[in-house]
Amino acid sequence: MIKVWTDAAEAGLLDRQGERGSTFAYLPDTSAARAVSVTMPVRLPSWSWAFGLPPIFDMNLPEGFLRERLRLAFAKATGAFDDFDLLSIVGRSQVGRIRYTGDKEQLQEDVPFQSVDEILGRRRDGDLFRYLVEKFAAVSGISGVQPKILVRDENAFAEMEHTGRRLSQSYRGATHIVKLWEPNEYPQLAANEYFCLTAARRCGLEVPPYRLAEDGMALVIDRFDLRMDGTYRGFEDFCALNARRTDEKYRGTYETQVMKRFAQFANSTRVNEDMEKLFILIALNCGLRNGDAHLKNFGIVYDDVQGEARLAPVYDLVTTSVYLPKDSLALTLNGSTRWPTAKELRRLGETRGGGSPAKIRQILERIAEAIQETAGEVRSYIKDHPQFAEIGQRMLQEWESGVNASLRGFSA
Repeated sequence: MIKVWTDAAEAGLLDRQGERGSTFAYLPDTSAARAVSVTMPVRLPSWSWAFGLPPIFDMNLPEGFLRERLRLAFAKATGAFDDFDLLSIVGRSQVGRIRYTGDKEQLQEDVPFQSVDEILGRRRDGDLFRYLVEKFAAVSGISGVQPKILVRDENAFAEMEHTGRRLSQSYRGATHIVKLWEPNEYPQLAANEYFCLTAARRCGLEVPPYRLAEDGMALVIDRFDLRMDGTYRGFEDFCALNARRTDEKYRGTYETQVMKRFAQFANSTRVNEDMEKLFILIALNCGLRNGDAHLKNFGIVYDDVQGEARLAPVYDLVTTSVYLPKDSLALTLNGSTRWPTAKELRRLGETRGGGSPAKIRQILERIAEAIQETAGEVRSYIKDHPQFAEIGQRMLQEWESGVNASLRGFSA
């Protein structure tokens, strides 16, 4: 049995049910403000799933390499290794406000110290990669197929880059997300994402501070859910908002499972502003040729589960078509997963985003200009980093195709 905590307070108990399901029950006297999700308000009856974990608890489970690394490390002790076992391992350190412990344990979120500057400045010879994974795998409750770890930077207690404020010395959790990639699988993926995030920032979207390692092999990102007092903002991705498990992240449409669902939960006075940003993000994914913009790569953040919800900052944004030449949309748009035309994106912005034709055309042009300006930075980086040349040139080609076909409406 697993105890579930919200905002560092006990909220309920999670247990297996039947052969493959699970059930969650709130503890007596749990306040409405400690609900685990905007989709699971506090109530007397339990919340049960016939298969797997409730989506909000499934949301941060590691996938791919990191999951396999943890399975190999813990399967002998746990026997059969399922999502419940994985949650019990990584549950004390998660993205967002929810934590997990044994039903008799108290919450303790200590994450080891690690210098972010060491990761950024040291050329990786394989040993640093293995060292980081072995040290932080069990405290990295964050989803993704590629290896991501949560670390606690030694310097974050002096000053956080994105606020200029000191983090509480009593804080024991992770301060940064570090993304690592095996070069033989997806070469230069860290630099790829770095420039895609740069394009997003140029579009006026909120992007957490991010830095690329000198050798281009790691990307370090500040946590956007961490407050300076050591507490956390709520975070929920669109798998959770659509009551879907991680393995269903490619099931849905941008019209319904993303834009309509966001309108349902974004009870903010700035919902129109956020809806426009959501449309910009969808269109940017098309322009950058990111075929992995699935339900888990959009999210909401909030300070109060009963209060205002805003669009989450941008994360996990890459040009996937350089690795998968025949890649297409992760979800359907206008009934298809093929890359949309500019006309189809304009229709989405007008019908779902509520923008006038002139406004939507202006937005698409702004995105195109942001991509083209960022392309200049890519060319400069290629000159100084010849190992990036092949991937960088492919990115430039894909961006040109995306801008011409999906943003400006003519063939490359």
